[in-house]
Amino acid sequence: MAEPGEPRTPEDDFDDQVGFCSPQSVAGRPVEPEPAPEPVAHPAPEPEPEPRMEDAVREPEPPTPEPEPEPAPVFVSRAERRRALDEEPKDRLTWALTIYALILFAVPTLGFSAVLGLLAVTGRTVNASPFLLSHYVYQQRTLWTAAIAALVGLILIVVNLGIFVLFLLAVWTIARGAAGIWRLKNAQPISNPRTWFF
Repeated sequence: MAEPGEPRTPEDDFDDQVGFCSPQSVAGRPVEPEPAPEPVAHPAPEPEPEPRMEDAVREPEPPTPEPEPEPAPVFVSRAERRRALDEEPKDRLTWALTIYALILFAVPTLGFSAVLGLLAVTGRTVNASPFLLSHYVYQQRTLWTAAIAALVGLILIVVNLGIFVLFLLAVWTIARGAAGIWRLKNAQPISNPRTWFF
């Protein structure tokens, strides 16, 4: 290796090994051409399938018919309703009446009896007659709506609207509970149990 100040020979030039390139290290070396890029093979386009005779002959399927609306309720006399009510098991009628009582007591108990009523009515729709099923669905709808509205009312207390919402909720809950008891005592099913009204 050459000392500092001495002329360097091409054998002493180590710049190209550490990443530097000096004119002396490049001199005398042949320049290697870069390899040509390989051609990219494009897939051949798939031919379009020929139409088959079966497709041309096949007729379009007829549209599915819309379900028929339920028949309008026929007037049923009070005696026939009483007879249908007498055929219901007494324990189920008592249970439905108890849930209505829990709905009515939801306001004075600040919702505690509503929670009990919701637990009591959950799962009652199984093996219920159409008469009691309408009352159970009505009770579930009443209790779930009241629970959500009570939560919204509690949140809105911050902006002074909660008291108004909770007051309307109390009136609505008592009215729906009273309407349900009246229909149950008169052996009437709830005509539209999913309604928001009475």
